[in-house]
Amino acid sequence: MTLQPPRPLTPEAAQALHRLHGADLAPGLSEQELDAVEARFGFRFAADHRVFLAAGLPLGKGWPNWRDGEGPGALRDSLGWPVEGTLFDVRHNSFWHPAWGERPEQPEAAVQIAETFLADVPQLVPVFGHRYLPGAPGQFGHPVLSVYQTDIIYYGADLTDYIRHEFAGLPAQLDDARATVPFWSYVLGENNGIPRPATYTTPYDPYARTTEEALTDLRMLALERSLGRHVSADRLIQAGLVALVLDVDTPSLRLLAGLGRSEEPQAAGLFDQVMDELGLLAGLPVEESEIRWELAHWWLTLIVNDSIHPATGADLLGHEAWAPLGYPEALHSIASDGAEYENWIPAFADSLETITARIIAEATRLLTGPWPPLS
Repeated sequence: MTLQPPRPLTPEAAQALHRLHGADLAPGLSEQELDAVEARFGFRFAADHRVFLAAGLPLGKGWPNWRDGEGPGALRDSLGWPVEGTLFDVRHNSFWHPAWGERPEQPEAAVQIAETFLADVPQLVPVFGHRYLPGAPGQFGHPVLSVYQTDIIYYGADLTDYIRHEFAGLPAQLDDARATVPFWSYVLGENNGIPRPATYTTPYDPYARTTEEALTDLRMLALERSLGRHVSADRLIQAGLVALVLDVDTPSLRLLAGLGRSEEPQAAGLFDQVMDELGLLAGLPVEESEIRWELAHWWLTLIVNDSIHPATGADLLGHEAWAPLGYPEALHSIASDGAEYENWIPAFADSLETITARIIAEATRLLTGPWPPLS
């Protein structure tokens, strides 16, 4: 079947989309204003995004005010969010693109290489909240992406489909979505057969400081792997090395801790042997709900101990515990705060600091009660 080229968005169709979202609508941006925004911030709007903004400028919570809204700092933050999130995952979650060559041992060196490559990647431009369109001048039909670090998904086959989905509740026609930018296509998991893990092991710091903590870390890595979360070889090796330093010792642990980069393919098998030699495999839960509740308790502990950013912990709890467990009321508050942090813009009533404090307080409250929580 031959794919048909995307249809341009007309001004009349853009006005119809504006009637769906319900936001206050200011007069559209003129051609001169659109050009000035692009020149000021150093990007180009996709053609349908440009037509949409020319037909009217939505105002209010979630909408970037390209004319005179939150100020250049807030707009630059929104524009920088996708790259900053990617660099966070390079530094903390072992994210790496195959085209970048061999990953350096030091995280900061890896970040510097990633920054160099990302400077040439087409800009993602905010449409609403954390929904973005690729900035590709003169082109229609790009998919709208929901972006949180490298957790990126389609949220609409194109701008029209996105507005109907987000604001009118219609199902997104994602079967029609087509990747348009190679790098972001890779993050979406569509790089012509090159495998890319969809989820990553929990990023936390500092590492274990006692034998008990080292054993707990090994156990939690095993639980994450049992759910299909990607645990990189370097994370397994690091956990083994830390455990060895903290007086945990088995024959396979010594081998795991001593692996070099060229030997990383051996890490998963040695990790399983370590768990068996320590007798930790027999004590692992097998029911998915039990695994998720145990990981939820761990993520809460990491939040309270300042070993993970509260927003990252709340995001994990929302996506990996609250939703898969059937939305238990006990985790609703912290999951909601995580979502609010994820979608935050300066127009929100609460600051990021206020939301962060709420997450920490709720994590503390949950840990002091029965587990799993009763309500």
